[in-house]
Amino acid sequence: MLRILVLVISAFAIALPSASAQQFPGKPIRFIVPYPPGGGTDLVARFLGQKMTEAWGQQVIIENRTGADGTIGVALAGRARPDGYTIVLGVTAALCINPFLYSNVGFDAVKDFAPVTLATQQPYFIVVHPSVPARSIKELIALAKASPDKLTYGTSGGLNQLGLELFKAMTGIIMTNVPYAGAAPALFNLIGGQLDLVISTPPGPLPYIRSGRLRLLAVTSSERLNIVPNIPTVAEAIPGYEVTGWYGVLAPAGTPKEIVAKLNAEMVRALRSPEIMERLSRDAVKPVGSTPEEFAVYLGKEIAKWSKVIKDSGIKPL
Repeated sequence: MLRILVLVISAFAIALPSASAQQFPGKPIRFIVPYPPGGGTDLVARFLGQKMTEAWGQQVIIENRTGADGTIGVALAGRARPDGYTIVLGVTAALCINPFLYSNVGFDAVKDFAPVTLATQQPYFIVVHPSVPARSIKELIALAKASPDKLTYGTSGGLNQLGLELFKAMTGIIMTNVPYAGAAPALFNLIGGQLDLVISTPPGPLPYIRSGRLRLLAVTSSERLNIVPNIPTVAEAIPGYEVTGWYGVLAPAGTPKEIVAKLNAEMVRALRSPEIMERLSRDAVKPVGSTPEEFAVYLGKEIAKWSKVIKDSGIKPL
């Protein structure tokens, strides 16, 4: 009799995750965005939240938890109950860069999360002031080698700094870094001629490139972009060079795989809709919609890549 009771209890316990996944979601979902309202992360999260709400009839509540370049919101999500009712939109900086720049971010990007999907990817532009006598990446490298430390570039941390650290490491050139509190002030000083170049996401510099106030040398993706089809990739001059910013959705570690799969399926469906593809393409953002397993592999590679760049460039953790 006791053995039968144990078998019944065991079977019930095994069935619980499947049953909970079938009933999921049974209440509103909290979707943490670790950056302020109105930005790219907020746009993507709200679109996904809207589509999930429409599909499931349960509200997806966007919660903007800002601070420490995204790490506060990510850490909060990592401590949440692993039941699928708290998810977070993670980004390259918060997950792959900040843990190696700051001594305690409050989470482990691999151990504390269950990847749901790689949602989007966005390349960067390498942009110079028109006074810089270089019209290609090869000419820029030659110019920098001819006058070491003369060229100046503006950075505000994250990929717009590390992307150029990687560029310098792969080419052996020396340039002068001018730190800024944000990407916008660096861009404005580039337009004004106080800087020689920046690496930036496309939306900021694109109007100035089209008006001739800035010159676009290359894109950092592995392939050319539809919005600037005649502009080469950096990799055409420096094989292997690629810098891509991305957004990915994660749940707390321990979230049942069936629930992760359900979240993934709905998000992938949303990301493949013509509506979001058209909207994101304006900013050179590519909807991805990977599997959880693909995102886990990608996240591991990105962590290894950017932690090495930080170490090799001599940047010391704070």
